[in-house]
Amino acid sequence: MTSSPTPNTSQIPDDKGAGETALPLPQQRHKVVLVMDLVESVRLMAANEAAVVNQWRGFVHHATSTVLPDCKGRMVKSLGDGMLVEFDQPTDAVRAALTLHKYFAPLNDTLPVNQHLFLRAGLNATHLYADENDVYGHGVNLAARVADLAAPGETIITASIFDGIVVGMDAEVEDRGENYLKHWPEPVRTWAIHPVSAGSSAIRAQVPEGTALDFRPSIAVVPFETRSHVTEQFVIGELIADGVIAQLARSPDLRVISRLSTTAFRGRTSSAGEIGRHLEATFVLGGSYVTYGDKVVIMAQLTDNRREEVIWADRLTGDVRDLMEAQSALLDALCSACSKALLNDVVQRTLVLPLPQLDSNALLLGGITLMHRSTPRDLQRSHQLLEAVVERHKRVATPWAWLAKWHIMQVVQGLSAEPARDFQRAIDTADRALDLEPGSSLAIAIKGHALCHLGDDVDASRRLLQEATLSNPNDPMAWLYNCVWAQMWGTDEDSVSYAEQALHLSPLDPQKYYFEMMLAASHAAMCHWEESVRFCRASLQKNRYHLPTIRCLLVAQYELGAVDDAKESLKLLLSMQPNLTLNHYLSAGSQSPLRQRVANALSNLGLRNN
Repeated sequence: MTSSPTPNTSQIPDDKGAGETALPLPQQRHKVVLVMDLVESVRLMAANEAAVVNQWRGFVHHATSTVLPDCKGRMVKSLGDGMLVEFDQPTDAVRAALTLHKYFAPLNDTLPVNQHLFLRAGLNATHLYADENDVYGHGVNLAARVADLAAPGETIITASIFDGIVVGMDAEVEDRGENYLKHWPEPVRTWAIHPVSAGSSAIRAQVPEGTALDFRPSIAVVPFETRSHVTEQFVIGELIADGVIAQLARSPDLRVISRLSTTAFRGRTSSAGEIGRHLEATFVLGGSYVTYGDKVVIMAQLTDNRREEVIWADRLTGDVRDLMEAQSALLDALCSACSKALLNDVVQRTLVLPLPQLDSNALLLGGITLMHRSTPRDLQRSHQLLEAVVERHKRVATPWAWLAKWHIMQVVQGLSAEPARDFQRAIDTADRALDLEPGSSLAIAIKGHALCHLGDDVDASRRLLQEATLSNPNDPMAWLYNCVWAQMWGTDEDSVSYAEQALHLSPLDPQKYYFEMMLAASHAAMCHWEESVRFCRASLQKNRYHLPTIRCLLVAQYELGAVDDAKESLKLLLSMQPNLTLNHYLSAGSQSPLRQRVANALSNLGLRNN
């Protein structure tokens, strides 16, 4: 049933006479070989030849008409009690073998035990010679040798197959160690494979009681597929996935599945729902690409796997060489559009669905995002969402920490009747979070931020903010609040440095406008007025309702002598905060030098005192 290795020569002697020219060798290809045969076929046929032959013919028909077409396999030959099949991919071969083993189960239920029919199989991936009639080579023999190791109903695979499948998704495995095979020069490492079941060890355990919950929506970026069959093009899909994962992972609002996990889905036809279930990912980003000379066109789509619904799709064009740049403009555009679409989808659901129908990560992310949209209506909805997630998870620190931040935003947006009281509420709520998780860098930073604004204990606020960055050096909010402290009580140079670090850590943050506003304010504190205007305008393009940004732009314009522009900014400010007075502004925070400059500009531009 198996073929012997074929010598690699064009002059092969045969029994007609030495030196005659043989047929040219067929093309050598990388293939997966499945050898499968009927266990104890000699004994079974001796007992009831006609029945066994008929049953085997039915099996071969099922294989060739149903299983192999579905699994992209080609029957090379069937020899009465065995078959040789070739595949291109290990995953297809494993799926076919596990499916074929099930064929005789219904029949065995009707037969005596001594008449049961079982298959055994061996799988090996190898380079071999293949033509329309047969496959030839050393690796075919190895597949047959490992099949001999299989017990009835088993499939044995070699390392070349093991390395090409995902354990827990394609199959469960049992390591059989190294085996010495007949006429094989060295021991061969093998595994037995079994179907994945609901009780598989690959299914992730539930989160233990008391473990901190991660409320961030998760996203899996699967390798983008080429529409070309040129081998050199395959690497581009890897470059796209690598770059997107690296950028999205810098967003504190997303949990990005690792590259090693998502690579398992390269070349698969898995649905977004299947990918999401295997990787515990709420969203799946993937797509395809095609190249035209130096240009690459990417067709990307983002799917919510819970609904199996595409929530965003776009076509982007750029230079192939751009994908290899440290700062790829094409990947920046792809990541920015994807993260914005994801966030908008989550937030839109929080606006239209009743709270009980929303999952916790939608409640939290919606609460955070609406808080930073800055309008009174959005702030009110934000408070409802955060209160709901706190009610669900009273023993988890993160929702409490963001609720503390909400009280600060009330003051920052000029919506608080008693700023000092709301800052204290922020401190008290942050303390609730710290009681639950003493090491929460977010809660520590928010408490330090509130103390910074109150100005009653500047040293304590500094200690807390430094502790937050030491606890989690990658927390962009901690660096941002250090920036605020430096503006108010420290050095202007530190303020710029901290703001730049925060922006570097979170380039795709949905609250990027807030980071840009802080960098603008830091430049304003150093009297870099043109830089301040530039970052204010960038911030307002993302959120035109953020009052601190408008105030910063106003003072920068005033200091540059652009009084008319400053008056227009004051008009915009008063359209959103019509009851603003100079005394009200000065009562909402401590008197830092920059705050005094803002107050001076407001006064000279005509803002009333009371």
